[in-house]
Amino acid sequence: MKKFFQEIKADIKFKSAGPGQKLTDSVGEKAPKEKSQQPALRQPRQGPTDEAQMAAAAALARLEQKQPRSRGPTSQDSIRNQVRKELQAEATSSCSPDATGTKIPEAKEEGSGHLAVTGVYFICPLTGATIRRDQRDTRIKEAITSHFTTDPVGASIMKIHTFNRDRERVKLGVDTIAKYLDNIHLHPEEEKYRKIKLQNKVFQERINCLEGTHEFLEAIGFQRLLLPVPDQEAPEEFYVLSEAALAQPESLERHKEQLVGAQPVRAQLDRQRRVFRPSSLAAQFDLPADFFNLSAEELKREQRLRSEAVERLSVLRTKAMREKEEQRELRKYTYTLLRVRLPDGCLLQGTFYARERLSALYQFVRESLLCDWLPFELLASGGHKLAEDDNVAFNECGLVPSALLTFSWDAAVLEDIRAAGTELDSSVLKPELLEATEKLS
Repeated sequence: MKKFFQEIKADIKFKSAGPGQKLTDSVGEKAPKEKSQQPALRQPRQGPTDEAQMAAAAALARLEQKQPRSRGPTSQDSIRNQVRKELQAEATSSCSPDATGTKIPEAKEEGSGHLAVTGVYFICPLTGATIRRDQRDTRIKEAITSHFTTDPVGASIMKIHTFNRDRERVKLGVDTIAKYLDNIHLHPEEEKYRKIKLQNKVFQERINCLEGTHEFLEAIGFQRLLLPVPDQEAPEEFYVLSEAALAQPESLERHKEQLVGAQPVRAQLDRQRRVFRPSSLAAQFDLPADFFNLSAEELKREQRLRSEAVERLSVLRTKAMREKEEQRELRKYTYTLLRVRLPDGCLLQGTFYARERLSALYQFVRESLLCDWLPFELLASGGHKLAEDDNVAFNECGLVPSALLTFSWDAAVLEDIRAAGTELDSSVLKPELLEATEKLS
């Protein structure tokens, strides 16, 4: 048995031994390799032939065709990221001067001689002066302040309703003052109703915080006095109604009604009515920056709408949803410039608030007509009739920031006039407007 295992071990050694090894040597000891006497000479590599290059190009083309196209984003997050990138690219391209295809007319500098209007202007209702859009608040405050010398009660009432923007707070303060005056009117013999403590919590929270309230109280006969307070060493300041004002209760009642029924003094939009001769440039509107500049509140709203657009574009929308969003997009304009093409080809132009109704445009045109009692129609692009009794704003029917409309007399009225053997003059405007006709450039 021992001899049998020795033969097996010898056989394993023989199989595992390399060249030049003895059977008695260990398996791990290998004979050193003989180094080649002469190094192998490298042959220079030749470039591919023309046929090989053509074959390789054809193979690459086939590989490119077989490669799958890149798939679009699949998850909601990746869709939102893709939409956000597209919106940013769209905003960048729309802001660049070379961007084309935009429907919004380019806002030009006010110094340009080809502007349809030089800007948006207002009329101060107190002075009748024409003021710019960015000057209206300052000029109205100046006019109200100067009014104190002639009518301090009226000026203070205008200041309360105009200088304070929070309408709910104004109403609360006005109602509180009216309550003070009602108590005096109902209880003229009660001395406590004639005094108003300035440090009173209600007075501080409702009246003292409003501009113009102190001027009003002093204008109607209240006087500031330091009066002693029971159980208190230091006196406190009170408004006390004078005896002269108390003797005229009708005057106090009239001032109270004026205060309660007053409205804020707001500058009126100047229509800037202009008439142009017939021109092929009637549909071209070069608008100033006033028609596009957004206030801080409008900018915040635009930012919010853009964020919502990212969410909307990542889901499917119905036609009704898209139309509603388009209407919301049109509401970002504050003003619109409208032109009406008359039967003789002349153009009547005016500036309007984008939120005004169609009835305002009909009234504007009617005031310019020589025969202002005859019914007429206004047609938008495509012959769509805009009815006067439609309670629709300009921004709801796509007439912003500018639009060209067509004037036509009522068809039934025209038939009656022609049946009577007469014809309407093609010139429909008042003579004073025709004298001021301009050339559209």
